[in-house]
Amino acid sequence: MSKPVRHILSLSGGKDSAALAVYMRDRVPEMEYIFHDSQMELPETYAYLERLEAYLGKPIVKTTAERGFEHWWRIYGKMIPSNNRRWCTRQLKLKPFEAYVGSDTVLNYIGLRADEEREGYISHKSNITPVYPFREDGLVYADIQRILEDSGLGLPKYTEWGRTRSGCYFCFYQQKIEWVRLKEKYPALFEQAKRYEQANDDKYNPFYWSGNESLTELERPERMAAIKQDWERKKARRTPKGATLLQVLGGAEEEDDDDRACLICQL
Repeated sequence: MSKPVRHILSLSGGKDSAALAVYMRDRVPEMEYIFHDSQMELPETYAYLERLEAYLGKPIVKTTAERGFEHWWRIYGKMIPSNNRRWCTRQLKLKPFEAYVGSDTVLNYIGLRADEEREGYISHKSNITPVYPFREDGLVYADIQRILEDSGLGLPKYTEWGRTRSGCYFCFYQQKIEWVRLKEKYPALFEQAKRYEQANDDKYNPFYWSGNESLTELERPERMAAIKQDWERKKARRTPKGATLLQVLGGAEEEDDDDRACLICQL
């Protein structure tokens, strides 16, 4: 007798996967909710997941890699991950997910919206089939706002201090302003990210979390001030009149248009 198909929704701690969980709660009662915990997440991410768990009325299973970030960081020669070397996603997110699934036939629900044109970085195992309910039903960003508002969840609290995405505190997809806010909100985490970065300074072509600018350069007071000013100008141009709180907090930054982005981390 064959096993039944498993329905699994991967949560990142971000707005889209949370909205999808709310959206699918009553549509697929047998849904399993999982969070791939890198153990490098922000405190607000864990708090948001606790609130979501209470709303769903079901436990959110946490999968964790047998070996953590520092182990793999050393294995990869203390070379920090980047959009071209996403060993963090592969080792800390995808592999634990695939181990949790095993050989079972799975429908994996993913929160890509109808107004997004990216495919992302997800599992391609033959027994795992991605499902995109928001795309299938034509839901866009405004619908995600409505779902989160109506449920009472709102946006994750990290949006209130300038963070726009879920994922590890040192995620290389962060914008400059997000690094500035991290330094102000969690200086110890910023210093830890800087330590990882500085470990490869002696290499011929060192890599930095934020493109070609090291965190040591970015944290200079005059540089941080310039980043803040630039962010305020962009926010003023993009925030519509009569914007809701969710739009102000969550829509002021441009969406990540990299179609290779780590969906398992950031949706």
